[in-house]
Amino acid sequence: MQVDRGSYPDARTPWDHAAWRREAMGWLVEQLDRFEIRETGAMRVRVRPWSVIVRVEAAEPVWFKANPPGSAFEPALTRRLAELVPEHVLTPYAVDVERGWSLLPHGGQVLKEVEREPRHWEELLSQYAEFQRALVDRVGEFDQLGVPNGRLAVLPEIFDQLADEGLRKLRPELVDWCAELASYGIPDTLDHADLHENQIFYGSRYTFFDWGDAAVSHPFCSLTVPLDRVADQLGPDHVPRLRDAYLEHWPGDGPTLRRAADLACRLGTFGRATSWQRLFPGNTSIGDAGIAEALDRLR
Repeated sequence: MQVDRGSYPDARTPWDHAAWRREAMGWLVEQLDRFEIRETGAMRVRVRPWSVIVRVEAAEPVWFKANPPGSAFEPALTRRLAELVPEHVLTPYAVDVERGWSLLPHGGQVLKEVEREPRHWEELLSQYAEFQRALVDRVGEFDQLGVPNGRLAVLPEIFDQLADEGLRKLRPELVDWCAELASYGIPDTLDHADLHENQIFYGSRYTFFDWGDAAVSHPFCSLTVPLDRVADQLGPDHVPRLRDAYLEHWPGDGPTLRRAADLACRLGTFGRATSWQRLFPGNTSIGDAGIAEALDRLR
């Protein structure tokens, strides 16, 4: 069985324990039998500090994913999203909520594999906004599933936990940003927190996946990552139009929404920073580097 450790050859994960491997692979084989999925080739394993993924070769590949404690909510969230908004997420074959395991279908071609044009980002951001709006009334359910809390009210507390001495002088300004953004009355919803071309399946209806970084937060915080990607890949001149394609789906006047988006993109750095903190609690070198990079845009 081929094992890919990427840039983390020394990372310690459950895959390193024979008992865990037997248990996980036993569960996987049971689910393959249950759904009559026939293997057509050798399994391939991808081991990362934030997950263990096994690709099963079949007529259509299927994927086993094991989440660490910091994102153990993902299987339950994935299952619930498939019930609420099935047109935009993967519907898992099976999940084990207690152990943080999922068996997922192949979603097709990821956006990274497409020659990306502005229209692709415009379409997916428009669809993502509608996806978020459909979930506004469900945030209480997501809290119960263990999805992290990234609401504006808790961001100053998160800042206090993460900021170094050089950043702490920004706390009063941060509090003001949170208060101003809250004053616009835009409801909280699900924030993917890492929405980029490797986390989106391409099609007439885009499919969003990999929810291990997700949080309940201000919706516009989700713009932080994709607008950075747009600027890098297409150029900064494309950012205003594609941002507005997303904002068109939210009630309010244009100047107010654009101001809200600017604030949320700054505050969206906390989604990335807290993910690094949650997913790497025992590896300060990886976690601290990720937190510092995420918070750097606040300086």
